[in-house]
Amino acid sequence: AILGLLKEQALHGYEVKKRLADTLGLASGVSFGSLYPALARLERAGAVVSSVEGAGVVVPIPNTGSLGGELAAYRSRPAVRGRSRKVYAITPAGEALFEQLLADDAAAGEDSRTFTLKLAFARYLSSEARLGLLERRRAHLLERQRRLRARSGVGGRIDAYLRSLMEHDREATEHDLSWIDRLIASERSVEEPAPAAAGTSHPRPGRPAPGADTPAPRAPGPHKESR
Repeated sequence: AILGLLKEQALHGYEVKKRLADTLGLASGVSFGSLYPALARLERAGAVVSSVEGAGVVVPIPNTGSLGGELAAYRSRPAVRGRSRKVYAITPAGEALFEQLLADDAAAGEDSRTFTLKLAFARYLSSEARLGLLERRRAHLLERQRRLRARSGVGGRIDAYLRSLMEHDREATEHDLSWIDRLIASERSVEEPAPAAAGTSHPRPGRPAPGADTPAPRAPGPHKESR
């Protein structure tokens, strides 16, 4: 997630955390206590590089030997405004690591969080890889739907609250399946060429279409009488 955000633009730590929450919905699992160590690990690995932004320049006070002179110099010193902060940017090694993690198929369909994260950056995948990601998720949802239907038929004491919860799980899974089916259909419509309209034909390259640039036949003239 961090590499994907930095791939779009350089950010400082607070902006990374905010976008993880606002864009990816990962606020509950990301704190500054886990974010900055992760950024530090990525920096040590050469995947990201940091620079200091907005650092003020402190002008030294000359040692005049006079308390009044040094006090005047201190008062006339330019004010240092703003706070310095680290800005993180992705490196070529980080780009390669991001592509490797994004293309990894492990748990991409079963783990909802992993699938959501991969889908958020699916524009960096090929159409074939995106279809594979969606198909794996669809297979997982179909299996989940089968298990939920089997669970609803199990005997035992089921009160109204438990039944309502089971129905909610079933409806949520069906909704997700419908959503995935729409995404798959949309992805396939993009990669497949549109069919030609009925009754039309495409001429072969290098040969003119029938009637194109072909002189119209002359109307028959009057026959000369043979002597």
